[in-house]
Amino acid sequence: MKNYPNPFIEERADPYITKGSDGYYYFTASYPALHDEFHGYDRVILRKSKTVEGLRASEEVTVWKAHTEGIMAKHIWAPEIHEICGKWYIFFAAGDSDNKWNIRPYVLSCDGSDPINDGWTERGRVQPFAGDEVSFTGFSLDMTYFEHMGKHYLIWAQSVGDSSLFMAEINPDRPWKLTSMPILLSKPEYDWEKNRFSVNEGASVLKGKDKIFIFFSASGTGAEYCMGYLWADNDADLMKSASWHKKTSPVLSTKDLTGEVGPGHNSFVYDEEGDLLLVYHARPENHLTKECGTYDDESLYDPCRHARIRYVSFDEKGFPVL
Repeated sequence: MKNYPNPFIEERADPYITKGSDGYYYFTASYPALHDEFHGYDRVILRKSKTVEGLRASEEVTVWKAHTEGIMAKHIWAPEIHEICGKWYIFFAAGDSDNKWNIRPYVLSCDGSDPINDGWTERGRVQPFAGDEVSFTGFSLDMTYFEHMGKHYLIWAQSVGDSSLFMAEINPDRPWKLTSMPILLSKPEYDWEKNRFSVNEGASVLKGKDKIFIFFSASGTGAEYCMGYLWADNDADLMKSASWHKKTSPVLSTKDLTGEVGPGHNSFVYDEEGDLLLVYHARPENHLTKECGTYDDESLYDPCRHARIRYVSFDEKGFPVL
């Protein structure tokens, strides 16, 4: 096993790493803002490397910039890059120039096979299924994609009362349009999901031997941020809410860590040695004493959320151990 440095990449929240069919690893994350939305959250960045470790020193390339006005102009958040049926897509959230909180999910498609050097086309806001009067009608963000047993899905967080997780199917040839009505996966129920804010967000999918897991982040974005998960059997109907079961306690929180606070918004990837990695962000412990050097009372505008890596294993019952 490699000894990945901690932090892995500084000031990159909502980190996402994937390995493409071209053999390269790709990294993206929220480009941070300092003190307000006028000083960041304004682009989508990518890094590329043959190894996970190589992503630390690889050149960071801006592949898309926020609009100067109108839609997709503010709060460019939580990009994820996915290879779907041989084509590259980036899902991200964005607000408007006249309402920075009018946040919705959007999609970019790569014009070629090289995400770094080929251009990207805007596919616009993710579109609901015909007759769907719920999806993307309010604050919506943190979209992720996964395939399971030949079916393709999107998961996102949306404020319907509290910030909750929803899932729907898509056609992989047009992954910016839902092809089913959504189901409610999870809403804040426990105290650890309601600290400062009642939030479930930042979903990521992990496949085990006979179970599939949806990890998510909960509560506010400061030291109270933490991670939980849902699970279903591999052969279950994933579009039935009853197939999913929520772990009643967090699986990673500040009390589990030394020198870092507020872990969350993660992704999973296998490194080149075949080891399973949890990629997540957390703040340094001195954020608690306002000594992190970039401290802001509004934690969204304190860029001290750093990308970090931990190893993951599975217990004898097939559940992940962080």
